[in-house]
Amino acid sequence: VQLQASGGGSVQPGGSLRLSCAASGRAFSRYTMGWFRQAPGNEREFVAGISANSRSTYYTDSVKGRFTISRANAKNTVYLQMNNVEPEDAGVYYCAAALNYVAMHRSEYGYWGQGTQVTVSS
Repeated sequence: VQLQASGGGSVQPGGSLRLSCAASGRAFSRYTMGWFRQAPGNEREFVAGISANSRSTYYTDSVKGRFTISRANAKNTVYLQMNNVEPEDAGVYYCAAALNYVAMHRSEYGYWGQGTQVTVSS
């Protein structure tokens, strides 16, 4: 599966942004999808994940209650709605696909998009 992330940009603290990740291929609905982010000088970290059938979603603690991951299998697309954005949310956001039902670790994801930049500044 090939992944293309989009929707990044500049947002003020407290603002909102929605990221999208479009997938190619017919097997999208089989994959667990995840969002990761990487700030300069930091390792890539898990942000959110969603199971293939959307029944399970999970988040890193710092974004719980602010971010929402969702997917539209008919559109081969996964989304990350970012609300009440904080300066610490800045970084390059990557979408990724995994075959495990629940996947929270970078090593579990075998397919990656190219990343989209999120800048948080007032």
